[in-house]
Amino acid sequence: MFFKKKDKFKDSSSSIDFAIIGLGNPGIDYQNTRHNAGFLFADLLADKKGVSINKIQFKSVTAMVELGGHKCLLMKPQTFMNNSGEAVREAAAFYKIPPEKIIVLCDDISLDVGVLRIRRKGSAGGHNGIKSILQHLGHDVFKRVKVGVGEKPKGWDLADHVLSRFTTEER
Repeated sequence: MFFKKKDKFKDSSSSIDFAIIGLGNPGIDYQNTRHNAGFLFADLLADKKGVSINKIQFKSVTAMVELGGHKCLLMKPQTFMNNSGEAVREAAAFYKIPPEKIIVLCDDISLDVGVLRIRRKGSAGGHNGIKSILQHLGHDVFKRVKVGVGEKPKGWDLADHVLSRFTTEER
């Protein structure tokens, strides 16, 4: 009892400063694909903070993490990309997180591999995960951290490109 490690995030009803959502598709078939750049980014954050994203809630796997002195909910929706908004809406409603405190990590084919672009608001830009979040939140003021996954090669189908795996050099 006296030596038990205190979990500073144990009270799930306490306020969350930010929700950080990595977008991707669940399952081994999609692991390490370009479309899962958001999952990979979320995993990197969790690894750097020494936490595991493994609590199941809000149709997601989640973890609590402290970043820059802020209590953050780190999420990887398990709804598949096109329905990511369902999970985001559930978490935002439960924790009363306003859209401007939501940060979405997602892939972007218009950026070179590994290049980041941050947007404060905007349209879906053809990204179905962002489109779902826009529909479910009813707002466009959530932040996006876009992770470059490279332009699709000539003659390739877009789906084939985003569902392809990164090369060793790209990783």
